Amino acid sequence: MGMWQFRIFPAISMLLLGALPVLAQHEYTESEIEAGKAQYAINCVRCHGPDGDNITNADIGHGKSRRATTDAEFVALIREGISGTRMVAFPNINEQNAQTIVAYLRSMASTANAAASLPPGDVARGKTIFEGKGGCRTCHRVGDQGSRTGPDLSQIGAQRRVVELHRSILEPDAEIIPANRFLRIVTKDGSALTGKLLNQDSFTVQILDVKDEKLRQFTDAILQRQAEHAGAVGSDQLPRFAERAGQLMRLINLRHMLFVVLTATGSLYAQVSNDRILRAAQEPQNWLTHHGNYNSQRYSTLSQIAPDNVKNLELQWLFQARSLEKFEATPLVVDGIIYTVQAPNDIVALDAATGRLFWTYSHTPDPAARPCCGRVNRGLAILGDTLFMATIDARLIAVDAKSGRPLWDVAVAKPESGYAMTLAPLVVKDKVIVGTAGGEYGIRGFLAAYDAKTGKEVWRFYTIPGPGEPGHETWPSQNNAWEHGGASVWVTGSYDPDLNLTYWGIGNPGPDWNGDERNGDNLYSCSVVALDADTGKLKWYYQFSPHDEFDYDSTQVPVLADMQWKGSPRKVMLWANRNGFFYVLDRATGQFLLGKPFVEVNWASGFDEKGRPQRVPGMVPTAQGTSILPGNQGGTNWYNPSYSPKTGLFYIPTWANYSSLYVKQPEDYVEGRPFRGGTPRPTTPNGIRSTVNNYAKEDEGYGAIRAIDPHTGEMKWQFKMTDVTDAGVLTTASNLLFSGGREGYFYALDARDGKLLWKFPVGGRVVAGPMTFSSAGRQYVSIAAGNSLFTFALKQ
Repeated sequence: MGMWQFRIFPAISMLLLGALPVLAQHEYTESEIEAGKAQYAINCVRCHGPDGDNITNADIGHGKSRRATTDAEFVALIREGISGTRMVAFPNINEQNAQTIVAYLRSMASTANAAASLPPGDVARGKTIFEGKGGCRTCHRVGDQGSRTGPDLSQIGAQRRVVELHRSILEPDAEIIPANRFLRIVTKDGSALTGKLLNQDSFTVQILDVKDEKLRQFTDAILQRQAEHAGAVGSDQLPRFAERAGQLMRLINLRHMLFVVLTATGSLYAQVSNDRILRAAQEPQNWLTHHGNYNSQRYSTLSQIAPDNVKNLELQWLFQARSLEKFEATPLVVDGIIYTVQAPNDIVALDAATGRLFWTYSHTPDPAARPCCGRVNRGLAILGDTLFMATIDARLIAVDAKSGRPLWDVAVAKPESGYAMTLAPLVVKDKVIVGTAGGEYGIRGFLAAYDAKTGKEVWRFYTIPGPGEPGHETWPSQNNAWEHGGASVWVTGSYDPDLNLTYWGIGNPGPDWNGDERNGDNLYSCSVVALDADTGKLKWYYQFSPHDEFDYDSTQVPVLADMQWKGSPRKVMLWANRNGFFYVLDRATGQFLLGKPFVEVNWASGFDEKGRPQRVPGMVPTAQGTSILPGNQGGTNWYNPSYSPKTGLFYIPTWANYSSLYVKQPEDYVEGRPFRGGTPRPTTPNGIRSTVNNYAKEDEGYGAIRAIDPHTGEMKWQFKMTDVTDAGVLTTASNLLFSGGREGYFYALDARDGKLLWKFPVGGRVVAGPMTFSSAGRQYVSIAAGNSLFTFALKQ
């Protein structure tokens, strides 16, 4: 066992943090120092920091303390504490363990002094060596540059001390943590693969193949497995590393203890490029965006599962989330990997064919988070090999899709004011676009775009215009109602790359059910806005429900389609609104083309020539209550519809013949508190009809899938459910439609006529949209229900 010797000579006067202690000559073994390092991490690092320099006048990492000079005094200080200070006693640390902590402190002081003697770092020269002849990027990764063969060095300056880095360069194989060890797999067919061990259980082994950076899983095909040499640097390479160690150390900024590498733009390995997202429809085996692709049709060209064989669907695997919240997320599928969110904000990566877990990233939301309607999340976005998640405490987080390692984390808004985010982000080019929920708390809603690489905000569009901006005149001038007027965004928008416009539905104004203090149309609440994707500038808008008092959020999915309209090709937007009307708009200009009820409506009688709804007199909330159709949850809501180019029909998950009694009450705005202005009361009981809940009439307050001809707005067929529904819809090229509901079934219909073809009891409410993908030539369909993700395929 080698010995580390620390010989302390008469002290030189120090004027910075007190006197440098005169330490008794002592010898410590490496094992004592390592034991002390472990004890320090458990008991000391929280206050003193990893380098021992967090506390003024107690820079123990550099051997500076006013309270102790000898080893014995340090041991006593650790065990007895210092009365009247933050240094509490640790009587649970015995004298032997305290002595090892002192050993580690002495080693820290010695190495810190040695680091101070190193020459100043030359960052530019170090960068050249790191990226060039040093060959560092061959194994290591910084940001999105380099390889995953060796440890990721993106944050190494904040994690390791200078001398530790120096030693790692001189002796790269001296200390390899288990996470960086390699495993060699030999399969029964004779092929071999080496990679990092991610995880394993009794039946499977998962590794990250460092050659092509793909997640691989092996089961009974393994013939042999063996641990590889721990380090990526062989012994024959060590002299070459030692020879250039001095040059490599110039990467380290000694003054700030940061690992400095200025990387070029561009990704070494782009898992999902912008080009792939643009052409997502050409990859039906994947599901690359929240709605499948930018047009948000929720339509797949996969056709292996068809009306004549759908009865043979079988459950292939089930992932049970560690959450009792509603499971509202639609997963992404990228090259055989499923990425989804278990509520509230845990990202999980699963094998798409087996459901086997690869990794989990967990975010603990701020306790101030207060989303109105559940601590839920609806999904993710991806660009390159980075996943993006919006959180219920109004943060946007970027995570490495291969490892689950966080890359950046930015605050979007203040959760204590009621801001939250529950939507899946939308990636457009190099930007990540999100919107804020929280209208029930009187927020001022907005959409914002962030740089995908850095998390820096690029543009922001407020959904309530401020003074001097177009639309501000639709709010009263005598008060500040616009400052807390709601207009939140909590459903993912769409994008037209030809027009470079992104479309988003905006929520209701606040307070929800009392508009007395906010006279006017209250733009851009209850609207769809078309924004320039590069700048966030408004190009056009259409307001579905001016001066809304019924909580008719327009946070539905903008479905984009190219079709013949009255004999000419036209870029249109199809929209089933919460207010009970189905709309067709020109998505290039916002021109109103069609508006027709798809459920029972009594608050409006039709539209004028410009598409403004014509209100029915007296149909407003009152202190006594007014019965309004559709009710507060709307004719439909946030859950997605689907458009099938194959059938030419638009499919809407519907609450039919459903009403609420709207009661208006006065309400003053207080930051962070509910701001609603009344309450809607149900006029019919919801839920499955039973002996204790069987008051509704047969055709009163039920759920349905309704198929609409978008050219006329006429209903072609409906699939009626006893209970209402919160489930989205998926259609496929084989004329299938998948959906679910509150009754606990996932089912398939014939998209041409609505005939029930198959159903499966999932044991919980379906409150999400289905999606489909294929792996190894086999088509799968997945749906979140209850607190689990179910995945089906045809019987083999």
